[in-house]
Amino acid sequence: MSVDLPEQLPELVDRLRSLGSDTQTVEVKSSVGKLPKTVAETLSAFANGLGGTLILGLDEAAGFTPARGFEANRIADAVASTCADRLQPPLRARIETIRFEDAGLVVASVDPLRPVDKPCYIKDRGMYQGSFIRTGDGDRRLSAYEVDRLIEEHRQPRWDEELIPEASVDDLDNLLVEALVARQRTLRPVLFKQGGAQDALQRLRVLKADSEGIIRPTLAGLLALGTFPQEFFPRLTVTFASFPGASKATALHGRERLLDSRTLSGPIPLLVRDTVGLVASNMRVGAVIEGAFRSDVPDYPLAAVREAVTNALMHRDYSDLARGTQVQVNMYVDRMEVLNPGGLYGTVTLDSLGKPGVSSARNQRLSAILEDVAYPDGGMVAENRGTGYATIESELQRALMPPPIPKDDIAGFSLTLPRRRLTADEQGINLQRSTREAILSSVDQQGSVSSREVMRASGLSRTAVVRQLNALVDEGILAPTEPGRSPRQRYRRRHDTLFDT
Repeated sequence: MSVDLPEQLPELVDRLRSLGSDTQTVEVKSSVGKLPKTVAETLSAFANGLGGTLILGLDEAAGFTPARGFEANRIADAVASTCADRLQPPLRARIETIRFEDAGLVVASVDPLRPVDKPCYIKDRGMYQGSFIRTGDGDRRLSAYEVDRLIEEHRQPRWDEELIPEASVDDLDNLLVEALVARQRTLRPVLFKQGGAQDALQRLRVLKADSEGIIRPTLAGLLALGTFPQEFFPRLTVTFASFPGASKATALHGRERLLDSRTLSGPIPLLVRDTVGLVASNMRVGAVIEGAFRSDVPDYPLAAVREAVTNALMHRDYSDLARGTQVQVNMYVDRMEVLNPGGLYGTVTLDSLGKPGVSSARNQRLSAILEDVAYPDGGMVAENRGTGYATIESELQRALMPPPIPKDDIAGFSLTLPRRRLTADEQGINLQRSTREAILSSVDQQGSVSSREVMRASGLSRTAVVRQLNALVDEGILAPTEPGRSPRQRYRRRHDTLFDT
């Protein structure tokens, strides 16, 4: 976001002074004497990212106060020259000289470039050495992979149409192929009534002829319909992990083991099905009682999980450099994350996700094929109508859960689904369970406990403690050591009983 009104400058500087540093969208340079060479890097970074504001004439080391000896007019001309002559494409930054605290400052506001115009790079360094992006409060040079992804926005990628020379028609799953061809002939009889199944598959770009005329699968065909695509691309998998805490660190540092960890293989329909199954088996399913009826309440709506995983596999980057990177599904105690290589493509932005009429497909052929490929248990893998993200939002909303949290950068995209909060009934059940466990643990450690000891250790009321002790006695787990209402009453495991009630 850029600043273009002088009235906004005092508020912006106050924020910088409070933080004590630059931000992702605001960079400050004193620029006394001459324009720093790094200004070109910052302008490139803003243009390739979210946009931003460059403030020249403030001294960060002096608490963001006006820099002594700053020549506003000369520096403003130098910034304009840098935008016009040193950068490709030239930037049309809004450059203003503004009075602030009795001094002149230069403020350059930069809007993000359109995807088709990126990357913005420093001419004399070249595209691959002179393209930058904003990271935190600094500028980072884009990797070759990131530059390639930006260039890819200039035209429709065709990685999914690539012919796989090592594969053959025999590497496709007959059942999936037959179901696809049958569906095409039902939906589009005029187009697919002539010719055999192989002709239909070639028209769909599931198959293509190589230079010698041999018919082979495309990448899209292999991923959607192959028996084992990982024979040719061993890392085009889904990795699933369930962590015991709120971060990977608890498991990576050896404090606790992973609750579950798998690498899933197979064509996309099976990858989606198996991933959703793992999520289901690793999450809680609570219950809400309404009158005489009981409703199951899962941690995550499985329809939303299915769409998130499908979108990750369908829209991920399948370029050469990305084929060593898997889709990741990570479950934590408070959320689930789905991550895929390659950021949002085309006209889709974080702000437009789920909006009607805004849809771009990085992998056109794969998306089209998956629209007519069925899961083993029924239903199509993808709708390809730009409704996947909207479905996730609506499923979470219907479950009274927070909305998904998307994050996007050039190299990857992630979607976070917050875990459902416990209902009041479940919280009560968990409180009862934890109280019972605390009582039994104390009994096992001490041999016996009194109600007063449990109250002191747990902080619970006498009523709550007595209720749990009586319940454990009624269930035959505990028994009193004294008769009746003795003031010396204690409770032991039943096999240690002295008196029965």
